[in-house]
Amino acid sequence: MYAYLQGIFTYKSPAQVYIDINGVGYEVNISLNTYAQIQNAEKGKLYTYFQVKEDGHTFYGFFDKAEKEIFVQLIGVSGIGAATARMMLSHLKPDEVQRAIIQGNVKLLESIKGIGKKTAERLVLELRDKVGKVAVDASITSVPGNSLQRDALEALVALGISKPQAESSIQKINLAEPAINNLEELIKKALKAI
Repeated sequence: MYAYLQGIFTYKSPAQVYIDINGVGYEVNISLNTYAQIQNAEKGKLYTYFQVKEDGHTFYGFFDKAEKEIFVQLIGVSGIGAATARMMLSHLKPDEVQRAIIQGNVKLLESIKGIGKKTAERLVLELRDKVGKVAVDASITSVPGNSLQRDALEALVALGISKPQAESSIQKINLAEPAINNLEELIKKALKAI
């Protein structure tokens, strides 16, 4: 319904921000991760999730789309509400949440307030395959001049390999054989490393 809100930050705290948009103030709940990104900004844009419940309507704001996507996936898991998902994103960065789920790191997830062992295991079970679709781990894709790795990553994802699994495989090959400069060879070796 609301993709984002862009305006002047009239109030900021680690849990909440007020955004003035043409004289209308919106109260938006945020994570510590988002707060760290906007704490020195006077104005900006927050990607939003608008939750409608019987007892009220609530905006949740995120500095980037990746954090919003992880939030939406987290609240899709039984037993994880918006407050718990926000707590997770305050405790860990979006890419750390993604990595913990993909690697099955139940201990790290359990260390977050409100997450017990069964909930952590459910998160891993239900989201392991889904979080690969969220582009938060920019270790390959954001490095300038890494067009060979980017092209290999795109090819592997097009073949149906999850993005995190493809990134991990390409990183293994780059560490083992940094001299590879042929796309086809990199893709073949990455496929074998999966």
